[in-house]
Amino acid sequence: MSGRESLAGPALVWFRDDHRLSDNPALSAAVDSGAPLLCLYILDESSQGVRPLGGAARWWLHGSLDALDRSLRELGNRLVIFQGPAEEVVDRLVETTNPSGVYWNRRYQAAEIAVDRAIKARLTARGIAVRSFNGRLLHEPWQVRNRAGRPFQVFTPYLRAVSAMPVAPPLPRPREIRAGGWPSSLLDSSRSLADLRLEPENPNWAAPFTGLWQRGEQAAQERLSTFLEEGLPGYASRRDVPAAEATSRLSPHLRFGEIGPRQIWHAATARADGRETDTAKFLSEVVWRDFCHQQLHDNPDLATAPCNPRFAHFRWAGDNAALEAWRRGLTGYPIVDAGMRQLWRTGWMHNRVRMIVASFLVKHLLTDWRQGEAWFWDTLLDADAANNAFNWQWVAGSGPDSAPFHRIFNPVSQGEKFDPDGAYVRAYVPELADLPSPFVHRPWDAPGDVLRRAGIAPGENYPRPIVDHGAARERALGAFRALRDAQT
Repeated sequence: MSGRESLAGPALVWFRDDHRLSDNPALSAAVDSGAPLLCLYILDESSQGVRPLGGAARWWLHGSLDALDRSLRELGNRLVIFQGPAEEVVDRLVETTNPSGVYWNRRYQAAEIAVDRAIKARLTARGIAVRSFNGRLLHEPWQVRNRAGRPFQVFTPYLRAVSAMPVAPPLPRPREIRAGGWPSSLLDSSRSLADLRLEPENPNWAAPFTGLWQRGEQAAQERLSTFLEEGLPGYASRRDVPAAEATSRLSPHLRFGEIGPRQIWHAATARADGRETDTAKFLSEVVWRDFCHQQLHDNPDLATAPCNPRFAHFRWAGDNAALEAWRRGLTGYPIVDAGMRQLWRTGWMHNRVRMIVASFLVKHLLTDWRQGEAWFWDTLLDADAANNAFNWQWVAGSGPDSAPFHRIFNPVSQGEKFDPDGAYVRAYVPELADLPSPFVHRPWDAPGDVLRRAGIAPGENYPRPIVDHGAARERALGAFRALRDAQT
């Protein structure tokens, strides 16, 4: 008897931040099994240790699930949504459907791994096959190791190792996804997208996002195509200019798996002729994402505990008023304020500016990096457990291969270097729109008549700097010296 003839029931395909039909290993394997498929999503915000999504990511999730359901319907299936602890939901699904197998792509947060292991053990004990796959990364965290067989702690050798490894070609989109029959008792316990209340209503602070972003697999593919045609040429030299449309803006799509890194890798490589430098730099950013996931896998507390344990004793200032000014983009430093306002208005921030605003919070304001990580988690559409936490630790100097703590960005010189004509600042800090370029990153140096003509009243309609750069720098270096001296 063939494997197809011996199937006991439908196959369950559990979508988890892999909201696409093409290059989806779990989906493809389930289709190849020959069983009819029951496609599902579980919003689990109550399993032990699972971190609920932030507000901006919840908005993206709504549109992502809606697009996934529409794509499945085009191929003869649909997405059914459940809510609650995943172990309980899966138990109920298995009890009711008697599946031939359960298929999913792997996750990498410690709490999620624990949930998946528990479910797999329970199902295996019942004789139900569980098949899991890599649908999120170029390579699994445990596949890239140094010569001693240990995880890389420095990105450059990690990049060299990955560059020498083949990247599996992306899988094609299934031509058909045969649907199984959902028992009425399960449909009665399912949820509609509206039931999940993922999008804000009163007030609808996400309203501006709708005109800026398109969610879903098709939108991800279109964005990639546009970037490869228009953004990739010159990427290596233009990627740090926040006013330029020079980055891919694929990060929210990657975060929710509307596109996979293997798809990006092969599409970019195919267009690399004559653009080798730009392509290599772009793909190194894709590899950095894998590197962050390796760090999360090996450091489960990445968002809550410094990887370098000596930073657990760092003395933060704990200035809540300064933290609030940073969140609102009212620090008096134009490049910092532009970045924080871009984040609030668009749900996204240019990567160079992310580094500048993070350095300012941690070092100029001497505020615990976990405060910044939590704010980004809530306000970024692309808030990812690995990238978000590791990048904050990178800035704070407490993670592997981090920028040293004594590396302190000067927000004025950073603005003048990467936004020389002030176009980025003018776009997000309209109070400064009429200020001449020589003063747009240092309005406090502008003569009184220049300020009056620009309509700026320092301390009234645009704040004075909340800290002096030089004094803040010395305070930060003093705090670091005190930490170092206490441990020698």
